[in-house]
Amino acid sequence: MTLDRLLDEIRRRGDDERAAALAAGEEEKQRIVADRDRRIAEITRQLGEQAALEARRQRSQRIAGARMQARKLEYEAREAALAGSLGSVRTMLGEFTRSSEYSEVLARMYAFAADELGRDLRVSGRAEDASELKEIAGKGFVNQPQPILGGLLAETPDGDRRLNLSFDELLRFREDRLRELLA
Repeated sequence: MTLDRLLDEIRRRGDDERAAALAAGEEEKQRIVADRDRRIAEITRQLGEQAALEARRQRSQRIAGARMQARKLEYEAREAALAGSLGSVRTMLGEFTRSSEYSEVLARMYAFAADELGRDLRVSGRAEDASELKEIAGKGFVNQPQPILGGLLAETPDGDRRLNLSFDELLRFREDRLRELLA
């Protein structure tokens, strides 16, 4: 019976080793599964953080773009309103040139130009103002019609110094102030 006992002992040891190997394999399997689950959870967390960060970045860009667009539209609307207002001012100045006060303004402009540039001046203006300018400036009147809203252009006889007292130039010169007033 010793042979039977030896065989039983070998079988028992084999069974124990097999059970130990299966247990070790099961532990390794559980460790691998746990490691896999931990890595999946970590990757999922990182991807979630990246997605949230990217979403915040895109949302910030969209908000910034929308704000920029709103500012642009506001600016365009303000500029359109200002252009309309400046058009109204130009129309009013055109109407003013047909009033009786306009000839007084031309005379004051001529006096100012004479004070600045001297009495010997060459003066020009709109074709419609030719008779009034000739009366004011005398022989200094140059019959060379200018494409202006009103007012006059004065220069020294040698052309070195020039004074633009046209309504166009005065509007351009004061445009920033007009923008503030009209806004």
